[in-house]
Amino acid sequence: MKKLFLLLIMFPFAMFAQQSKTGNWWAYIGNANIASKLNWHHEVQYRNYNFIGDTEQLLLRTGLGYNLTPNNNNVLIGYGFIKSQPYIDDEKTTIDEHRIFQQYIFKHKWSQLSFTHRFRSEQRFIETDFKFRLRYSLGLKVPLSKNTTSSPSFYAAISDEIFVHTTDAFFDRNRIYGGIGYRFSKHISTEVGLMNQTTAERSRNQATIVTFISL
Repeated sequence: MKKLFLLLIMFPFAMFAQQSKTGNWWAYIGNANIASKLNWHHEVQYRNYNFIGDTEQLLLRTGLGYNLTPNNNNVLIGYGFIKSQPYIDDEKTTIDEHRIFQQYIFKHKWSQLSFTHRFRSEQRFIETDFKFRLRYSLGLKVPLSKNTTSSPSFYAAISDEIFVHTTDAFFDRNRIYGGIGYRFSKHISTEVGLMNQTTAERSRNQATIVTFISL
């Protein structure tokens, strides 16, 4: 299993070497408890059209959350800065976005399966434009190691997230993701996977490497 995980980590490098049209996302997602019920969420995502060097988007996001119950109900309000570099008529442009968001996360288990539901609303200030968007994500984690109470251990991660607007153009995008995770300890884990993102205009695959740190 460890050899398989190393091969999955090398997957984006292989994509780059073959000059695939598959993009690549690198992400760090952190969460820190700052009081008995308060938590600080912070993340950095670096998205590329290829492996690295042709930036598609840089996303910085942070927020303050409140635990309604100890382990499975959290509400959060936050802010995000997104610098996008899309190609318009074969010319690369830069678009800055400031984003305010609110979210609710509910977690539960069934047998050894762990489910995460995330509901998020976003107020997006894109240059001189304003958009309001709603998102819903359903995530599932399946343990792959025999002893699920100890670390390190492996798990499979599957999720689907749909984005919708409140305007006539209702559908924005959908993201389907599958990957393999390795939990180094109860505080640190890494996932390597593949995500397909479908919009009204196109469908594109993204190789992903995500590190989670929770303190």
